[in-house]
Amino acid sequence: MHSRLWHAVAATAALLASTAATAVAAPSTPAGDTGDRAPIAGSTPAWATPNTEVARTNGNTVRHVQVALALRDQPGAEHLAAQLATPGTAGHGKFLSSQEFLDRFAPTQDTVEQVSQWLGTQGLHVTGVSANRHFVDAEAPTSALESAFGTRIAAFRTRIDGATRTLTAPTSPVTVPASLRASITAVLGLDDSAALLKPQHTRPAAAAEQHCARWWGEQNNTDVPQKYPAGSQSNSLCGYTGTQVRAMYKLSNGNTGAGTTIGVVGAYNSDTVVADTNQAAAQLGVPPLAAGQYSAVLPQGGFTDATECGAEGWAAEQTLDVQASHTIAPAAKIRYYAGKTCKGTGIYDAFNQAVTDNAVDVISNSYGNADGEASLPQAARHQFNSMALQAAIQGQTITVSTGDAGNNSGPVGHPTASFPSSSPWVVAVGGTSVGLDQNNQPRVLTGWENSGNTQSGSSWAPQKDADGPFASGTGGGSSALYDAPDWQAGVVSGSGGKRAVPDIAALADSYTGMLVGQTIKGQFGIGSYGGTSLASPLIAGLVVDAQQARSGTGRAGLLTPVLYSLRGSSAIADVTPQKAGVWTPMMHAFGGVAVPGGQGSYLIDFDARPQNLQSGPGWDNVTGLGTPTDGFISALSQ
Repeated sequence: MHSRLWHAVAATAALLASTAATAVAAPSTPAGDTGDRAPIAGSTPAWATPNTEVARTNGNTVRHVQVALALRDQPGAEHLAAQLATPGTAGHGKFLSSQEFLDRFAPTQDTVEQVSQWLGTQGLHVTGVSANRHFVDAEAPTSALESAFGTRIAAFRTRIDGATRTLTAPTSPVTVPASLRASITAVLGLDDSAALLKPQHTRPAAAAEQHCARWWGEQNNTDVPQKYPAGSQSNSLCGYTGTQVRAMYKLSNGNTGAGTTIGVVGAYNSDTVVADTNQAAAQLGVPPLAAGQYSAVLPQGGFTDATECGAEGWAAEQTLDVQASHTIAPAAKIRYYAGKTCKGTGIYDAFNQAVTDNAVDVISNSYGNADGEASLPQAARHQFNSMALQAAIQGQTITVSTGDAGNNSGPVGHPTASFPSSSPWVVAVGGTSVGLDQNNQPRVLTGWENSGNTQSGSSWAPQKDADGPFASGTGGGSSALYDAPDWQAGVVSGSGGKRAVPDIAALADSYTGMLVGQTIKGQFGIGSYGGTSLASPLIAGLVVDAQQARSGTGRAGLLTPVLYSLRGSSAIADVTPQKAGVWTPMMHAFGGVAVPGGQGSYLIDFDARPQNLQSGPGWDNVTGLGTPTDGFISALSQ
């Protein structure tokens, strides 16, 4: 097992190192800019082309950038991560502390000083260095940044996620002095690609909840055509309570995540998240947060770009993630890491802080790229992977939602997986549609890939929107960027030798969603939420429940090798298509998905393959290996 996993990790090494040579010792004397320059490949986003350029940016505009530094001995770090993740090896589970990682693999202080000194000579003001020495933070007017990095920064107009956007980016690859190239792997913040990272959830409009069912079949509108046999058609669900969600995964009163900490990464901050969680808990069968159980790590200097970035959507995401993870692991501590903006380096700052602090056991990320994998520059993706590699070596598990627009052909124009769920260093979490009966037993369990129908007399007419009948569903498919890890060998077929997503799945369908309490414009309310943004923190909660079963001390680390070793076992239920559907008076809106916007009479078909994604026997591109059963925690705790 160890040798197979090492081959997999070695296969991804070229991807992780593709934007940089292996780090070497820093020069013994300060590096000046003598004109000998070296480019950083992959530092321009795919949408920044001569045909889409519309204007030169204002040279006086001050931008914050992060200069990313290469790890020392990255092949050694990858080899170690493989050992730590592989059951049966001498090093399995013997994770490093943050300080041990710093001493062994982080850039040296000498490298930091060399790079900082060069930035100063170029007119940049160095504002800080991350604790793991991964980033040197600096700021300067755009004109100084263009001069320092040998490029021109322009505005580009492109259509992304169904909307025309004007975004800035370098017009050519960033360059740095050749003497520093081995130490510098990227310059983040010169482009607006991070603004395309979106929370992946939806909250249905109130009109969609007026005729909902508290459990599967409690309400079924018999005035509309019955496409499915009795028991297989229901009104859309009101959203499950915490009690119902815990029953869905067969959790006992002792499964609480006690002694563990869940990390949640997002942008911006809801001031009411604790009060909302406790007010909702009182109504949904979940214990309230204890004093000190929740904490937030907020950025210095406050938040920026709140209107442009849709801060209210990020606040809803934060609330959902906290309440979902708290439902599954009600005694676990929760630590929220807030990015100051959706633009520039905001999200990466927050994620890196969660890794650097090493105070959380699992890091849940319920966001993804609105334009598949390609729009984020390769060098930027490399930085996420490097940070995730550190997390794996420290024993932190990373869960990432795979998206809600299916194969992304609607917003992107062709099938593509989303990043960061396609990273080889994360657990990619897909989604299920679940119909529990009055006794919390599953009447329906299938993959979340919905098709929309509109009532036409006494029959249902499949919708013909821009993306056909597709009405929302789990992101899935094959990565165009990353090779298949060895833990997918012999399990995943048809991926063309590439990393395939998802790895596992949990409740995500908004028509069978989870109830969440949130204060919006001063008014508290409880409503149903869905999306793979729900599935990711649910899995995170189950992971720490398993850690609790190991006395709360044994982190899981890179979890995917263990998950794939459990395929076909009683720990994971295989998910296959099930002929069932729900009636709704209003369809739910997800980013990049075309559906009717008004009230009417609609039927949602479950898992009917509206695109090229559908659940099926064994691994599939909707639910991965399947969904956790009552044996999941026990299996992970071994």
